[in-house]
Amino acid sequence: MTRSLPIPARPDPLSCDLDRTALVVIDMQHAYLSKGGYLDLVGFGVEGADAVIARVTRVIAAARAAGIAIFYMQNGFDPELAEAGPETSPVWHKSNPLKFMRANPDYRGKLITKGSWDYQFVDQIQPAPGEVVLHKSRYSAFCGTRLEPMLRGRGISHLIVAGVNTNVCVESTIRDGFHNEFFCMMVADATLQAGDETIFNATCYNIEKFLGWVTTTDEVCAALNAAAPETLE
Repeated sequence: MTRSLPIPARPDPLSCDLDRTALVVIDMQHAYLSKGGYLDLVGFGVEGADAVIARVTRVIAAARAAGIAIFYMQNGFDPELAEAGPETSPVWHKSNPLKFMRANPDYRGKLITKGSWDYQFVDQIQPAPGEVVLHKSRYSAFCGTRLEPMLRGRGISHLIVAGVNTNVCVESTIRDGFHNEFFCMMVADATLQAGDETIFNATCYNIEKFLGWVTTTDEVCAALNAAAPETLE
């Protein structure tokens, strides 16, 4: 039996079969959300992080109640930085934490590096048994990861996306999702941009007009909570 659910969104509601829908939580790590993390150290700031963490926590709880699959992406590199690539890779030139670590050798192995505090999820975001955690070393959750085959194997076609940063890893994931034939919905206020509010607004515009759908924490939680099995009984 299909569990079809219309979720309010812009530019129009998106109808989801909950058995074919997954929540993808992007990079809810100290690096991007905590004072002393990579993003704070390089000068982007993490103001608004507490509110976003609270909203992502709500979305996760609603997804669990509705019984949809949840995938957590965790961004960073191995301690030897082999995943970062050599100087011939654009990542070597454009990755802000890599540039910071090269300029500040005492931080090598401390920023978005497996095993470091920076790499860990913030305390409020802890995957439950049965929920999937996938490592990635590039912006998009689809690049070099097992996300797509795992989604295909479960018959998932619709993605609810929340996390950080709005204009970098979240937008990159939704762009790749669109090009791989996934219906992607960003929970806009459950994301945090790297940059000022104009950057956030630009990503919302791009997704709404060209790449997918945009919703809010209140809207998606209300829809998912109404579809929870105990609610339907």
